[in-house]
Amino acid sequence: MMLSFPQQTVLAAALALSLNAAAAPDCIDLRGRADVTGRLELVRGKSLLKRFCSPASQVTVGAPDIANVVVPNPSEIVLVARSVGSTNLIVSTRDGHSTVFDIDVRVDTAALRAQFDTLFPGEKNIHIGSSGNALILSGIVSDSVVAAQLIGLATSFQEAANDAAAAADKGAGSPPASGVGKAAAPAPVAATAKVLNMLQVAAPQQVMLEVKIAEVSKSLVDQLGASVNRTHTAGANTYDVVSSLLTGGAGSLSVLARRVGTVTLDGEKRDGLVKILAEPTVMAISGQEASFLAGGKIFIPVAQTSPTGGNTITLEEKEYGVAVRFTPTVLAGGRINLRVAPEVSELNREGIGITLPGSTNNATALLPSFTTRRASTTVQLQDGQSFAIGGLIRNNVTSNIKRFPFLGDVPVLGTLFRSSDFQNDRTELVFIVTPHVAKPMADKPRLPTDDYIEPSPGLFFLGGRHEGFQQPDAPKDKP
Repeated sequence: MMLSFPQQTVLAAALALSLNAAAAPDCIDLRGRADVTGRLELVRGKSLLKRFCSPASQVTVGAPDIANVVVPNPSEIVLVARSVGSTNLIVSTRDGHSTVFDIDVRVDTAALRAQFDTLFPGEKNIHIGSSGNALILSGIVSDSVVAAQLIGLATSFQEAANDAAAAADKGAGSPPASGVGKAAAPAPVAATAKVLNMLQVAAPQQVMLEVKIAEVSKSLVDQLGASVNRTHTAGANTYDVVSSLLTGGAGSLSVLARRVGTVTLDGEKRDGLVKILAEPTVMAISGQEASFLAGGKIFIPVAQTSPTGGNTITLEEKEYGVAVRFTPTVLAGGRINLRVAPEVSELNREGIGITLPGSTNNATALLPSFTTRRASTTVQLQDGQSFAIGGLIRNNVTSNIKRFPFLGDVPVLGTLFRSSDFQNDRTELVFIVTPHVAKPMADKPRLPTDDYIEPSPGLFFLGGRHEGFQQPDAPKDKP
């Protein structure tokens, strides 16, 4: 005997009520729930089975692209979560009662929570939520590095979930729902993963960087030169011997002799020493960049072509002095990841001479030049540990000998026909960097001006003192 669809529905409902009433106590009772709103929470990409204690005559879903409904029989429905969002479900019975269920489809975060617990067992205050198609990470983490790793892991998780959802939507889709109609069209999936970072670092740690810059530059200069001038006249002929091989030294010695003529010796021995010591101290929050400069600025003229075709002179700003730029990051266990770039620059006394174009008499200008020593590195070390950058960076030896041919090679007397110039430059530079995890001071720090006492007019005019006398501390029992 062939039964129509309503007859099959009624027969299936009767069999379900008679056979499964005792085995399915968790069924939803639709009788007496007229216009009562319930709530169902689904996870994107998963299904949920719901049973009714009485058969349903009609099932309607508001947005099939968010949650599709499959009705295998009048007493069961299968909700398929397709995309993140909200919709509702209306279930009507034969006697006219209707029950409304609000459906919320959210992102599945159980797998991401399991990864967080496995990779970061020490981070217990991380909360994972969702808003629409975006993940929300909130809570307190130990340092900024952990926060960046959590964001990267959540972003990768979101991208993988979106790719899987897009691949599922390209499939055949869900089978037709009995009493509902054909399956809905695939829902669009967000192309980019969204992760909202609301994490907070437990205690934003501050790093104080102590930098010691020490440089010693030594120069040794030895110069020795001679000048000989001898004129002899024999009859109508005059004979001259001239050898001027002077070095331009600071000292000279001249001897005038009848038979030799004029003999001039010049020489210079110069030793130079330059010492630079700087100890800047800079403080910055973990993850933020800080810089320090103790020096000045100079403006260098730069020729540029104007839009009209002429030449214009603009000034370019150049900083020089002792500079430090660093970015600290406090890691777990008290380790400090430090990216530091110290620099020492100074004006060169010689400069660079250029000829000014278009000037009369070929006027020249002296442009400043700089001697710069710079280092840049990234290291990891513990609080209070130090590392050094630098060493012997220059050891230049320059020698120059000028001589008169043949006469300059004669032993002893050849010195008068020879000029010698020897110069040795040696420079050593070292940067010593020591980071500390800084904490606020309990007491107010002393200032360099705290010990200054203004002198009285008598001490200033009569005694010639710039400061007054330091008073001894009063006893504690006296005001």
